[in-house]
Amino acid sequence: MSKNHQKVVLVGDGAVGSSYAYAMVQQGLAEEFAIIDLSKERTEGDALDLEDATPFTAPKLVYAADYDTCKDADLVVITAGAPQKPGETRLDLVDKNMKIMKSIIEPIKASGFDGIILVAANPVDILTYAAQKFSGFPKHKVISSGTSLDSARLRVALAKKFNVSPVDVMANILGEHGDTEFAAYSSATIGGKPLLDMAKEAGVSMDELLQIEDEVRHKAYEIINRKGATYYGVATALMRISRAILRDENAVLPIAAPMNGEYGLDDIYIGTPAVINAQGIDRVIEVPLDERETKAMAASAKTLKEIATAGMAKLQG
Repeated sequence: MSKNHQKVVLVGDGAVGSSYAYAMVQQGLAEEFAIIDLSKERTEGDALDLEDATPFTAPKLVYAADYDTCKDADLVVITAGAPQKPGETRLDLVDKNMKIMKSIIEPIKASGFDGIILVAANPVDILTYAAQKFSGFPKHKVISSGTSLDSARLRVALAKKFNVSPVDVMANILGEHGDTEFAAYSSATIGGKPLLDMAKEAGVSMDELLQIEDEVRHKAYEIINRKGATYYGVATALMRISRAILRDENAVLPIAAPMNGEYGLDDIYIGTPAVINAQGIDRVIEVPLDERETKAMAASAKTLKEIATAGMAKLQG
């Protein structure tokens, strides 16, 4: 169960990390919030800046720290890693970010940390898999943002298309957080009504829905091309997952979860809805898929499995 006094440690104080820290302070989550980064001066500056916001939100302790502070933390959030550059796919980042992940997990584990690890560095599915292997932690205690950001993007796009609030759109992106992801339209609803029924009534074709899926898939590239990086959306998604953990919510969120036979998959992390609480992943919710979606999930898993296996082998060899 969650505690009255909660401690979160952020590893990586770049654009995503600092945006996440700001979101956490705004939401008044965690009594202690520690920040670790190679740039000590920047981290100290961010901590001083963030503490100035606490009188307007809630009294919190925000400070720069080292890895030994992880020992009694409830949650460690990892955003550190080489950023995705214009023209670069998330999977292009595997080798360099897998090495960085190993260098982060080792001191976290050495500190005696026994909480939950939340990963947001790309390629997030593969790095979450690597973090679990490097740490040896139970799989349910190592999770990631997965397709939470992608699903948010899908809900925004569908809300615009059908002129409703994105809050009332229940639709998920499944699979890799990347180029092989897909929209699970067959199970999507708006206000409880099947999305495909609403589309038929509104004269929205499947080709139009697949165009929306493609735009969601490539939205990150559009943002990166314009401003160099994406961070507000994913930082808010991380805050939402953190809230589910710290408040023991049993919230159903689309994350990268470890497979144990779901979708016919095993020994892989991939995007799917799961129940999130103070223990991490309580259980995976296997979404019913139609023929198109079943093939897309299998293809996405195949890509992730091949690259994760090759990346781990290269690092260990």
